[in-house]
Amino acid sequence: MNFTAAGLTDVGLQREHNEDSYCILSEHRLFVVADGMGGHRAGDVASRMATSEMTAYFDATNAGAAGAEWSTKNDPAMTPDQSRLVSAVKLANQRIFQTSVRNRSVQGMGTTVVGALFNRDDCKINFAHVGDSRAYRVRDDEIIQLTRDHSLLNDYLLVMPNLSAAQKERLPSNVITRALGMQQAVAVDVSAADVEPGDIYLLCSDGLNGMVGDERIREIIRDAGPDVETAAKTLVAQANQNGGEDNITVVVVRIAE
Repeated sequence: MNFTAAGLTDVGLQREHNEDSYCILSEHRLFVVADGMGGHRAGDVASRMATSEMTAYFDATNAGAAGAEWSTKNDPAMTPDQSRLVSAVKLANQRIFQTSVRNRSVQGMGTTVVGALFNRDDCKINFAHVGDSRAYRVRDDEIIQLTRDHSLLNDYLLVMPNLSAAQKERLPSNVITRALGMQQAVAVDVSAADVEPGDIYLLCSDGLNGMVGDERIREIIRDAGPDVETAAKTLVAQANQNGGEDNITVVVVRIAE
């Protein structure tokens, strides 16, 4: 199987600068979206560090250079692809945290991250994420969210799944409970999915899904067909049309024969 991919980031309509970053590394079949946070432009520093450190790690480990030993520290139940992906996220977290501690101008900065690594030989795609940036799959005109937001609301629902609608309303929906750069170590959620020809995978910051509902995302991706660039542009345009309250970043990946 092969793939086509396109990404786009936009400041939105109500923010002064863009704190999101993304990367598409075709040679590694790696795709990443990061949504930074922190005052005085520190968020964009954190998100850029996340994508650049993950890129550097994949470049280094692909060539067998120093840094590959990170992969041995992860859960032995992980596949090599999953371990490599998680290691890249953990290394990015450590570098962001160290920079934040040493440099007062970016103290307290952080970023969410969602990464996808496609293995064409095994016909699988692996995901690692921290925070509330999401991964979706559209298959057979059905959309499924593949990641679980690390948010205060979701953490409450894990221990109290029977919360009433009124109780849910009292909980802030935009408070995240995990991010890169907050502590020296970070817990990374990892998962994998079988891929089929025609699958569309979407990575996005909450500037998209906060403005555009899942069903509308599905419709836009369906209507774009195999044109991933049109899908990315239309998703961003729809988020802005609906208010553009945050930075918007999307990476769209289509699996083909």
